Amino acid sequence: MEDNQRLDVQQLQIEELKQKIEKLENGRKDQLSIAIVSGDLDKVLAAMVISIAAAAMDTQVKLFFSFWSLAALRDPKKHPKGKDFISKMFGLMLPKGKNKLSLSKMNMGGMGPKMISMLMKKQNVMSLEKMFTEAGELGIEIIICEMSMGLMGFKREEMIDYPNLSYAGAATFVADAGESSIQLFI
Repeated sequence: MEDNQRLDVQQLQIEELKQKIEKLENGRKDQLSIAIVSGDLDKVLAAMVISIAAAAMDTQVKLFFSFWSLAALRDPKKHPKGKDFISKMFGLMLPKGKNKLSLSKMNMGGMGPKMISMLMKKQNVMSLEKMFTEAGELGIEIIICEMSMGLMGFKREEMIDYPNLSYAGAATFVADAGESSIQLFI
């Protein structure tokens, strides 16, 4: 093979590599997407701590609350009308708000969350309530799964007031997660 031909082949290979690198660099955003399905206090706390840390480092954060985690987003002061029997039962059986969540381990007859709250306060860790306020101020988005909300009989009227709250389906989360440099499932 002649030197000119070799040079042409190498140039072509370099161009192909440049295109691949550009595609990789542009393929993911500095974004964290978390699917939160657990309604356990410790797991919601973990999601919020990670989210706030990422947002504080200028990473865009999107939280997709689905299934049991929706209980954390219920506002205990809101009482929507027009629910059917099963929806009312889910409403009664599930915690109404983030301050009513139980721990995944060592709930200790309801004392576990109180103990964790005391320890958090003693060690100057933000309360879950304050974490949600901080998350809103940092621009963290919360997306509520419409399908889960429908299955569990929850209504938009009973969800918390949050500055960056929206409603969408799983396809929206999958699209967001596909663009994210970090994806978590809690």
